[in-house]
Amino acid sequence: MSNLFPVTLEGASVRRAGKTLVGPVDLELQAKGVTIVIGPNGAGKTSLLRMMHGIARLGGGSIRWACPPEEARAHQAFVFQQPIMMRRSVLGNLTYPLRLAGQSRADARDRAIQAATEVGLGDMLDRPAPYLSGGERQKLALARALITRPELLFLDEPCASLDGRATREIEEILTRAAAAGTRLIMSTHDMGQARRLASEVLFLLNGNIHEHSPAKVFFDGTPSAQAQAFLKGDIVE
Repeated sequence: MSNLFPVTLEGASVRRAGKTLVGPVDLELQAKGVTIVIGPNGAGKTSLLRMMHGIARLGGGSIRWACPPEEARAHQAFVFQQPIMMRRSVLGNLTYPLRLAGQSRADARDRAIQAATEVGLGDMLDRPAPYLSGGERQKLALARALITRPELLFLDEPCASLDGRATREIEEILTRAAAAGTRLIMSTHDMGQARRLASEVLFLLNGNIHEHSPAKVFFDGTPSAQAQAFLKGDIVE
């Protein structure tokens, strides 16, 4: 498998219509762990993830992976807040990326059935994906992202619209993926979720990284006044 890390951002930014959405960002992330990105609405969380993944144009600065950019992108996946479903069955959604990667029809089907079973969709293989519930669609999106065994997975608030049970099921999938070696970088508004999953925290404020620290230091130590206010649920500007 490709070695993507460390990844280094120097003065990296995203701009739109003359406005800076995030940056300039100076950041280095290592190969292991779960990075949870938090901050108030409009802080730049989504823009940061999209910029790192390459689906938001870099407006300035640089992003350097430990391998060529094309190779880095080939070993990444991205799960959106609102999962994108292909107009196919659950099985068809899962075999598609494998067939694109050159796997035989039989091998892709076997792997897709295994992946669906692992996320609790094994009895829904023939169900049209657009007709799944919100939690089922997000589980399918996760399974489809993980089926090619990416080294790095970005997630943009994947549980934002889910109930407690579905959130717990998604977190169990993510915990297994992290234990299997997939590097996770994920944004969330759920501080309980952040505490449960994070090994390190990025706290964004006004488009900039205000704090970057191990999760225990951030949640149990003495973060900045702005971070403390955010954790208490106060309005932070």
